[in-house]
Amino acid sequence: MLSLLVLVFTVELGAHLVNTVGAATINNLLWNLYLALPTQTSTQAAEQKIIQKEYLTIRRDLNATSSQDQFAKWAKLRRQHDKVLEQLEKMKSSHEATKANFDRSVNILRWLATTGLKFVLPFWYAKQPMFWLPQGWFPYYVEWILSFPRAPVGSVSIASWQTACLGVVMLLSDTIAAILGLLLGAKIAQKQPMKVGAEKGPIPKSQGAKNKKDS
Repeated sequence: MLSLLVLVFTVELGAHLVNTVGAATINNLLWNLYLALPTQTSTQAAEQKIIQKEYLTIRRDLNATSSQDQFAKWAKLRRQHDKVLEQLEKMKSSHEATKANFDRSVNILRWLATTGLKFVLPFWYAKQPMFWLPQGWFPYYVEWILSFPRAPVGSVSIASWQTACLGVVMLLSDTIAAILGLLLGAKIAQKQPMKVGAEKGPIPKSQGAKNKKDS
C-alpha cells in the first residue's frame, strides 16, 4: 500500500512540475538529450550542421565575388550555392518532421504518465483504502467524506489522498517560490545602496576646499 501512496504523490508532483516548467521546455530538453545519443537522428543532425557551415562559407564567397568581373568563378559558386541550399532544405524538412513526431510521442507519454494516471488510479483503486483512520477520532460524516466515493467508511480513499497530495504539492511550491522571491529581493536591495554610492562619486577638490573654508 505504501507504494500506491507514493505513486499517487509522485503523479501529482510530476503533473505540477510539467505545468510549472512547460511542455515545450520539457520537449526541447528531451530532444537535446535524444540528440546526444548515438542514433541515426543525431548523425543526421551533425551532418546538417556541417552542410549549414559549408553553405554559409559558399554564400560568403558568393557575395564577395563580382558577377561581372569574375563571372566564371561567380557562376561556379552560384551552382554550388543552389545545390547545397537544396540539400540543406531537404535535411531541415526531414529534421523538422522527425522533431514533430518526437514531440507527438513525448506528449502522449507525458499525458499518460500524468493526466491519464490521475484519472485511471482513482477509478481502479476506488474501493481500496489507502490507510485507516484511528477509530473514534473523527465524526461519522468526516469519515464518510474521507472515504468518498467507494472506499470503506473509516478509511481514506484514493480520491481524498490524491486531493491531499495536490494540496501539499501546491503548498510546497508556493513556499519555495516565496523563499526564492525573498532571497532575490534581499540580494537586489543589497546591490542598490552600493550602486547609489558609486554614482555619487568622490567630492571634487575645489568643492572640498570651499566647504573647509566656509567652516
